[in-house]
Amino acid sequence: MSEFFFSPCPRGLEPMLAEELQSLGAADIEITHGGVGYSGDWRLCYRANLESRIATRVMWRVGSGRYRGEEDIYRIAYAATWAKWFTADDTIRVYVTARHSPLKSLEFVTLRIKDAVCDHFRTVAGRRPSVDTADPVVRIHAYLTRDTVALYVDTSGEPLYKRGFKQAAVEAPLKENLAAGILRLTGWKPGEPLIDPMCGSGTFLIEACQIALDVAPGLGRSFAFEKLRTFDARVWTALRSAAESRRRAPRPLQIYGADIVGDQLRRARVNLEAAGLVNCVSLQRSDFLELSPPAAGGVLVTNPPYGVRIGEEDALAALYPRIGDVLKQRWSGWRCYFLSADSALPKLVRLKASRRTPLFNGALECRLFEYLMVEGSMRDK
Repeated sequence: MSEFFFSPCPRGLEPMLAEELQSLGAADIEITHGGVGYSGDWRLCYRANLESRIATRVMWRVGSGRYRGEEDIYRIAYAATWAKWFTADDTIRVYVTARHSPLKSLEFVTLRIKDAVCDHFRTVAGRRPSVDTADPVVRIHAYLTRDTVALYVDTSGEPLYKRGFKQAAVEAPLKENLAAGILRLTGWKPGEPLIDPMCGSGTFLIEACQIALDVAPGLGRSFAFEKLRTFDARVWTALRSAAESRRRAPRPLQIYGADIVGDQLRRARVNLEAAGLVNCVSLQRSDFLELSPPAAGGVLVTNPPYGVRIGEEDALAALYPRIGDVLKQRWSGWRCYFLSADSALPKLVRLKASRRTPLFNGALECRLFEYLMVEGSMRDK
């Protein structure tokens, strides 16, 4: 039986997510602001959780309708058959997101949906589930537009960018699903040399290794759908086994990481070890300005530092022109990509970006700048 699902993703990656979901077997794909709606069976839901590199969650739609006030939303929520999907022993939490909703208090809407779910259980089962705001078994999401509400049960649990192994997180990290989407935007394919010269905790490196070795990103973790009453263990076991058998053994790859900060490089090594990929990547401590390309051509992708603390702007204003010089002198034959929230970067690098793709790293608006480093000038070519 076909169900309707919605997967949010980092803003700017919606078309990439739609392509990915289509390749997994999704139908009726609708790209919206911040995510993709689609239909399919439970097997697709399990597979999207296990194999999507770009989705943040897989949400299952369990109810929808038009509303004029909070009591309409209560009635729509009460009508959903919650007790078919989980028990009163399972803890819940309700999340509400709204765009252009006329309702004044989303907190009150959240409370009314929670009341509706608990009242439904009291009627059907004689007792109600408890609320757990820290680690609920069942996450219920409501999306409000100007006059409609859609109710979803989150089938993922922890967000999907939590791959299940990362150990040494760093401040302001790059989310794994954003890194995977950026790798897709660069057009990088396994077998092509790839380097992150300011690799931080190694997110681009780990995602690239998993793509190259066909490691499903969800193999190292569990999911919320495993606790639902609709869970089909036989289908899930078969999907996991198929993904495990496709996965290739770790081996040295043409994937390279460097960082000038020894502590960052140590974090990257810890994370690669946790993912079982440390022997796949060549790591070295180096200043990008002194780094030699590891091959005649390939993809350079990085999330360079940008000024968030007082005094950093001056240092970066001096660094960016030198990055531009180094790219021209040493990195001909490479496609180079810089993700930055700093609008000054393209001006100071003094190279013409062939593409600027708007992306969001969490709430931070960024651009992915593409520099195609050809030998000689662009005009000669």
